[in-house]
Amino acid sequence: MARFLFVVLPVHSHLNAPYAIAQQLTDAGHEVAWCGPRSDLRPMIGADATLYPTGKRHYRPDAGSGMASVRSLWEGHVLPANRFIRDAAERAVVDYRPDVVVADQYALAGALAAYRHGLPWATFCVGMLELTPPAEEMPEFADYVRAQLTRVWAMTDLPVDETLDLRFSPYLVIGLTTAALTGPAALPARCVLVGPALGRRPHAPDFAWDAWDPARRHLLVTVGTMAEHLARDFFHRTLAATAPLADRLQVVLTAGPDLVPDPPAHALVVPRVPVLELMPRLDAVVSHGGLGTVSEAMAHGVPVVVAPIRHDHPAVARQVTRAGAGVEVSFHAATPAELTAAVTAVLDDPAYRAGARRVGESFAAAGGARTAAAHLAELARAHRPLSNAPGPTSLT
Repeated sequence: MARFLFVVLPVHSHLNAPYAIAQQLTDAGHEVAWCGPRSDLRPMIGADATLYPTGKRHYRPDAGSGMASVRSLWEGHVLPANRFIRDAAERAVVDYRPDVVVADQYALAGALAAYRHGLPWATFCVGMLELTPPAEEMPEFADYVRAQLTRVWAMTDLPVDETLDLRFSPYLVIGLTTAALTGPAALPARCVLVGPALGRRPHAPDFAWDAWDPARRHLLVTVGTMAEHLARDFFHRTLAATAPLADRLQVVLTAGPDLVPDPPAHALVVPRVPVLELMPRLDAVVSHGGLGTVSEAMAHGVPVVVAPIRHDHPAVARQVTRAGAGVEVSFHAATPAELTAAVTAVLDDPAYRAGARRVGESFAAAGGARTAAAHLAELARAHRPLSNAPGPTSLT
């Protein structure tokens, strides 16, 4: 049996997939340790699991779209986060001595720690921005990210390895999607598409099932955990859009109470929901286009209205519409009438649910967390350290 170290960032929405993969590994008899935020991980992994805590800090709210959002992501989140976790990642690798490091595509400190000690590592991709970069919409994307990766190398005293893109392991890259969504997009070397990694979620919140109306259809409205500060107006337009459907539709909207302080009678407003418990009961989802939410919906054959905000959201929206599994609307400009039309379409036109089911069938065939764990176990068995690994050195 092998030892795996998961290195994750202090972003709650990035934790479900690696946790599901880790469940499969432990169920198969492997050992798993974690390097990440104690406050987020302990409720998931339990008191007895090995944890190398990074602490948790908050970063400035992301804003803008296009390259402005990419710059905000890297300069406001990725770079400071890796500076923040680098020492903990190094300590975890030295102390735990894993056979394989498994790192979030943005937890570059985990990749660097593995590289420094000659260990194989795998990358898991929680979104599409890096996996299928927006070359046409953002032609400067590649050069900009390359410059940021150089800044990550500068956090250590290691010489820059020009042959290595720290976002993508040279051993194994796990993409949490399938070609049913990505289409013919070029992928990194050694990339396997396994579909969404879904599993037990012991940290899932409770839900007020006594308020659930079984006589009506159900729509989940969510923009994830990182964009709520941008969504007040969108939420109000969406609730106005669904008001004409209130006699046959109940809306579950995930938001803090300050964003929707006086919800209409047809809407339940809650901070979080048990997504995997809710999805089989839903008729449609309105989402910002985060790959996690969209994939969870597709896995259950639920069509989606996608209102992309930034980062990889526009790419995910295009993938959904190309697959015939949903409708795209403007997050900033869609009128209530346009939103009503979009919601009505995915609710009433069976073609959209059929499209979502086709994508879901591709997910099931790809194997999700089980397949990802199998690839990781094979990597551990075939451990071949990089011949040019520099060996232990100090951090700057």
